[in-house]
Amino acid sequence: MNAPAHPVAVAPPLPEGLLSALHAEFAGRCSTALAVREQHGRDESVFDMPPPQAVVFAESEAEVARVVALCAAHRVPVIPYGAGSSLEGHLLAVRGGISLDVSRMNRILRIAAEDLTVTVQPGVTRKALNEALKHEGLFFPIDPGADASLGGMAATRASGTNAVRYGTMRENVLGLRFVNANGEIVRSGSRARKSSAGYDLTRLLVGSEGTLGVITELTVKVHPLPEAVSAAICFFPGIDAAVRTAMQIIQIGVPIARCELLDANALRAVNAHDKLGLKEASMLLMEFHGSEAGVAEQAAVVQDIAADHGGEAFEWATTPEARTRLWTARHHAYLSGLQMRPGCRAVTTDTCVPISRLAENINASIDEVEAAGLPYFIVGHVGDGNFHMAYLLDPAKPDELATAERLSAQMVARAIALEGTCTGEHGIGLHKQGFLLDEAGPEAVAMMRAVKAALDPLGIFNPGKVFASTN
Repeated sequence: MNAPAHPVAVAPPLPEGLLSALHAEFAGRCSTALAVREQHGRDESVFDMPPPQAVVFAESEAEVARVVALCAAHRVPVIPYGAGSSLEGHLLAVRGGISLDVSRMNRILRIAAEDLTVTVQPGVTRKALNEALKHEGLFFPIDPGADASLGGMAATRASGTNAVRYGTMRENVLGLRFVNANGEIVRSGSRARKSSAGYDLTRLLVGSEGTLGVITELTVKVHPLPEAVSAAICFFPGIDAAVRTAMQIIQIGVPIARCELLDANALRAVNAHDKLGLKEASMLLMEFHGSEAGVAEQAAVVQDIAADHGGEAFEWATTPEARTRLWTARHHAYLSGLQMRPGCRAVTTDTCVPISRLAENINASIDEVEAAGLPYFIVGHVGDGNFHMAYLLDPAKPDELATAERLSAQMVARAIALEGTCTGEHGIGLHKQGFLLDEAGPEAVAMMRAVKAALDPLGIFNPGKVFASTN
């Protein structure tokens, strides 16, 4: 199993008719300036690609539809762009084209507190949504770390720290509006909690990575703010003990809201970045939601389990300020880790396996990277069997990138052999196209390709992603 090479097609110049129409209809919101294009041609992946040929800033669903219709008429690629926080090259213009920025479509259209649903435009970010919801006593639980846009989170089927209790975007998106390859506006799903009406187009678009349409509106579930919230940290003699503690917590049914792992390398990085002064050892960062009594009961059970595995220095954070400080450090772990090696880039993995096989996957991965001598750190949503190993490499040394890719491929092969997946939450993008074939098999990928060909016959939506051969 190997990650695929990523040849860049030389894009022909944009048709003058298309550029003229975009400049005329979008005035100062169509840009060919290099700085703007470069901003939209780079994400958090290790790939260096030419930028898109133009950027259009849409401010309405009708404008999205118009851009798509114009691009379809000229057979020019359209690459949806939200917050730019992708890790797998989703927004890179591998075949040129138009970057369609929907970040200005950032209105919260409806908060239906009585139904526990919210309808938003795709450029609304998770932090902005939760700021608006807190006045209603509600929150949106999907938390991938970055302040990502909800449109991008749906497109990549994001999850994050709360997924162990609240699920992923797949479980929390009830309905969508999106623009199809003909420039038509399509509605799927509703505000109802369930439906048996026809094919599930909503779930088809969630996780499609911008290859089937451009999301212009989402209706998502929200949840009541819990009566009580408590966070705790606990340190372990080794990473294996921490992982086995997390496994047992899940296996006995404790309804923990968050269960995050940071290894000693990650703790060293966040200590330096956030001045926390935490012990630099394998650590679980956990959070409990519920009633006062329920939270206390969950915490007591977890503390006993941790003690059985050598956990010590169990510390509580019950005030919002203390909890925020801990979770902010966790969310800074990626950027903190990059500062461990100034000027480095990271290849970041996100395999996910059945919880019973998590320790096996992590331990083998650590043995491999330490034998290779490449700097790394680990964080993980270990409550659902998902973890991230970030390999830190010098971009001026091709051999280090090759080593990181080899280690990543070995980890993915192991995860699939353990009946897991090559990506728990980052998506396929450019990086994992070969792994998708290994995981799903040629028959399933052929069906995916047929769906792509049927819904986007000209291949204008985010070409070169998921499976390059049909775009």
